[in-house]
Amino acid sequence: MPVSASEAFLSDNAFVGDRLDEYRRKRDARRTPEPVPAAAPPRGENDVFVIQQHHARRLHWDLRLERDGVLASWAVPRGIPRDPSTNHLAVQTEDHPMEYADFHGDIPEGEYGAGRMTIYDRGTYATEKWRDGEVIVELRGSRVTGRYALFRTRGKDWMIHRMDPPEPGWTPMPEHIRPMRATRAARLPADDAEWAFEMSWGGVRAVAHVSGGQLRLVGDDDREITGSYPELRGLAESLAPTECVLDGDIVAFDDDGRVNDDVLGRRIDARDAPAARRLAARTQVHYLVYDVLWLEGQTTVDLSYADRRELLTRMDIAGDHWQTPPYFVGGGQFALEASREQGLGGVVAKRLDSPYQPGQQSRKWLVVGDSK
Repeated sequence: MPVSASEAFLSDNAFVGDRLDEYRRKRDARRTPEPVPAAAPPRGENDVFVIQQHHARRLHWDLRLERDGVLASWAVPRGIPRDPSTNHLAVQTEDHPMEYADFHGDIPEGEYGAGRMTIYDRGTYATEKWRDGEVIVELRGSRVTGRYALFRTRGKDWMIHRMDPPEPGWTPMPEHIRPMRATRAARLPADDAEWAFEMSWGGVRAVAHVSGGQLRLVGDDDREITGSYPELRGLAESLAPTECVLDGDIVAFDDDGRVNDDVLGRRIDARDAPAARRLAARTQVHYLVYDVLWLEGQTTVDLSYADRRELLTRMDIAGDHWQTPPYFVGGGQFALEASREQGLGGVVAKRLDSPYQPGQQSRKWLVVGDSK
């Protein structure tokens, strides 16, 4: 009886038991664009690394280090740490073929690891230590550099620790920033061209901490409110790998597309996660972002409003439940009339040269009109 080419390969080359067996078992080369090599892996130089951003069921980053012809792999849910004071979980996964170092694309729904895969960084590395349960390497990439230690804590669970200091100028994300508050004013400022004008939305003020594809929302009463608005969690994944702290208002729109406090009030009363999900299914909210307070390791509160708004524009924050609404430089009267046409009745005037003063009420920000 004639034998197939694959049977002949198995008989002649006997790769059964090589380090890619588990990888092959989980994938069907006919259904996935991922590389699924049949040959046993050749040995390389043990100096290639790749970090891939994987938008699977849950966003995570995959760290892969070349070792004895394969890519030893860990899934890192919060991404590679940039601060030595914070360790991140790294879950060891099956070895991957060397061809995976170049892979990017969409893994079809229903396949193992379904979702979009992109290359976050790639480069070379030097091994300082490699033994069972402990790996120390120096990564030399375009986005990630420095010495890192991986150490096993239990089973497939490891931790990854940055051994070097942070990059020069890098500051850790602040745990808490209290919102800057505007002062009520009877009229628009006279020096119109020196001010920017935003709509006064009258929603729930919220500071958003975005890190490792995860979102933490804090209200102006210092209470965490993330669980009350489950539809906003996707904001962090949409911005990944960007890390930032944002300021904005959570609002709800009625059937006519107008901001409606009564509709929003139904969401504020959610007492637990199941209740929040039920309410979200009936009444959707939107997060309107109008300031950035920390971005990629740099505090921005000392920058002018104009510079912070430019950074925000470059971030291109836009999605089904989040956006950066427009603002007007000068033209305060026009902005005030536009707000009234939308049923808002007021604007917030902000001096173009104003820094962000956390927790303070300032006359560099003015609420003008019959705002909510």
